[in-house]
Amino acid sequence: MRAQDALVAATRRLRAAGIENAAGDARRLLAHALAIAPDRLTLALHDPMPEGADARLEAALSAREARQPVAQITGKRLFWGHAFRVTRDTLDPRPETEILVETALEHPFVHALDLGTGTGCILISLLKSMPFAAGLGTDLSPGALEVARGNAQALGVADRAKFLRSDWFAEVPGRFDLIVSNPPYIAEAEMEGLSPDVRDWEPHGALTPGGDGLDAYRAIAKGAPARLMAGGRIVLEIGPTQAAAVTELLAAQGFEAIETRQDLDGRDRVILARKPRDPAECGAL
Repeated sequence: MRAQDALVAATRRLRAAGIENAAGDARRLLAHALAIAPDRLTLALHDPMPEGADARLEAALSAREARQPVAQITGKRLFWGHAFRVTRDTLDPRPETEILVETALEHPFVHALDLGTGTGCILISLLKSMPFAAGLGTDLSPGALEVARGNAQALGVADRAKFLRSDWFAEVPGRFDLIVSNPPYIAEAEMEGLSPDVRDWEPHGALTPGGDGLDAYRAIAKGAPARLMAGGRIVLEIGPTQAAAVTELLAAQGFEAIETRQDLDGRDRVILARKPRDPAECGAL
């Protein structure tokens, strides 16, 4: 069988299973089965399927029919132009989270803290774009921290990215001029409405804190002033209905210049705020 025929059959199979982006997923899974980059697939479509590729594609299609995310099946997700390893211990990095990275990079920083780092995609992307900076990523999941360390090593920032198991700020030392986080923010009542790709396969602790979905922001807003240098910035991803609530939490802790940024669909996606400047504290760590 040619790869082109395998692609057509895979697309039909995923479409019959109700997979929304059947054609795109089939291309990524076929590239995975052929052990080539997805952007090289077109060049291989007229070639016969090599030995072992049929079995790899069958396993991948069966997993996708069970609604396992493509990134978990292939083990990789492209984010900010870099390939990150993904496992069931981590969230699948979303394109909309790149808005957080873009916002954080609007001003230089030298010492960043990423709370709930997961794959490390935010912190590592920031450090790849800011070669003189260093950072710390925290997470409660040992599995996620192992993935993040591996990603930092693979992407060449292991000497500038450290990772630590911590419940938000509990074990975090020192102070930073940038704090970023994509924390769990889905309300408990909303979990059943998620697609099975997310609800059944991604770590629940990284999706929801329970309750109204705001507990992580309460903890971050309360702890951030002590870990942020004067004039430092905090950048948080939010759910599309949470801007007012998160703004209020940050304002109550004395943050200023609070802004909301939208994603490409026009939905509220990121909150940016700054700790007031204090000349007497300038440059202190």
